[in-house]
Amino acid sequence: MEKRAIFRHRWLPYALVAPQMVITLVFFIWPASQALWQSMLVQDAFGLSTEFVWFENFEILFHDPAYLHSFAVTLVFSAAVAFLGLSTALLLAVMADRVVRGATVYKTLLIWPYAVAPAVVGVLWLFMLNPTIGMVAFALEGMGIDWNHQLNGTHAMILIIVAAVWKQVSYNFLFFLAGLQAIPKSLIEAGAIDCAGPGRRFLTIQLPLLAPTTFFLLVVNIVYAFFETFSIVHATTEGGPAKATDILVYKVFHDGFQALDLGGSAAQSVVLMVIVILLTIVQFRYVERRVQYQ
Repeated sequence: MEKRAIFRHRWLPYALVAPQMVITLVFFIWPASQALWQSMLVQDAFGLSTEFVWFENFEILFHDPAYLHSFAVTLVFSAAVAFLGLSTALLLAVMADRVVRGATVYKTLLIWPYAVAPAVVGVLWLFMLNPTIGMVAFALEGMGIDWNHQLNGTHAMILIIVAAVWKQVSYNFLFFLAGLQAIPKSLIEAGAIDCAGPGRRFLTIQLPLLAPTTFFLLVVNIVYAFFETFSIVHATTEGGPAKATDILVYKVFHDGFQALDLGGSAAQSVVLMVIVILLTIVQFRYVERRVQYQ
């Protein structure tokens, strides 16, 4: 039997939804429409001359090798951040779920990184991996690795991936831990009675029941990698060296605020928005079918 809320006045549900609708219109619909309009314009940095060019900015964009290179860089970066962030958080959550002594301290220390601002995260890892004074770089040098993210594009990519994963792993850890603790202990005990080892119990009982949590975090982590990592890249590599870490969201900033290509930058922001929307639709339409909610 379907349960439905009943309101005494017809205007009450609209009044309850109105604040959220206003926020959506002001902070999403209006900026998105402005970006779409500006993506069809060619104008100087001061806005003194403007010309409507339809989709010419998009045509130029997809014939630009530098922009296509940013696509490839973003795909590698996003896939690495999502995979490493989820797998690391799941491992830590499984360990935290089994810790008895000092569990509170262990969980608290794992949550702390999420409170750090992305720009600060970038600076922290920039210092630790600094080829001159960084402690981690010094340890890598002792292992025979000549670390220098300022000259080596692969090292620079590893730097921003590690920083982005370190920032997001606490968020993923909280949800995985809550999901593990919500699984009835009777199911785990039943698996143990059937002589299933810890690894088998995790793969056959816990992991399938974590599917809804994993699906939600997959969507969140991809959106995070596409949008919320700008500060990390800006504080560490600024898209270098030689555009090796020039992800799409940073290229929007660079072309708009440094190269002063306002129309091209707006076109890039529209493309980025469409990509994230399409990825989310694909995940909910196809990936969700494999999710077990019971």
